[in-house]
Amino acid sequence: LQLVESGGGLVQPGGSLRLSCAASGFTLDRYAIGWFRQAPGKEREGVACTSRLADWAYYAGSVKGRFTISRDSPKATVYLQMNSLKPEDTGVYFCATDNICRTVVGGLAPYVRWSFEVWGQGTLVNVSS
Repeated sequence: LQLVESGGGLVQPGGSLRLSCAASGFTLDRYAIGWFRQAPGKEREGVACTSRLADWAYYAGSVKGRFTISRDSPKATVYLQMNSLKPEDTGVYFCATDNICRTVVGGLAPYVRWSFEVWGQGTLVNVSS
């Protein structure tokens, strides 16, 4: 069971990146898939989540309107399109599975409330001029 992230890199403020989360060894459609990030010196936080059937998407308030999560089931891949990037978006981004998207009013639940089964190693996003 494995998730592999890719697509990170160095980008200027205002730029865009698309991250990929590829699954192997299991059926991706059995799970909700979340994207999380950890900035230097900060706790991990949820960024976006797509429900198991891809009929719902949830976002952290800080990225709403800028990031879009999507799922390509035949390719067993989940994407995170990130536009209008800001320096505060810098961090290691990783994807993980859960049975459902864990949400609170206005966004995603704290990282500790998630129940991960599979997670990747992460990809580094650096937003800097």
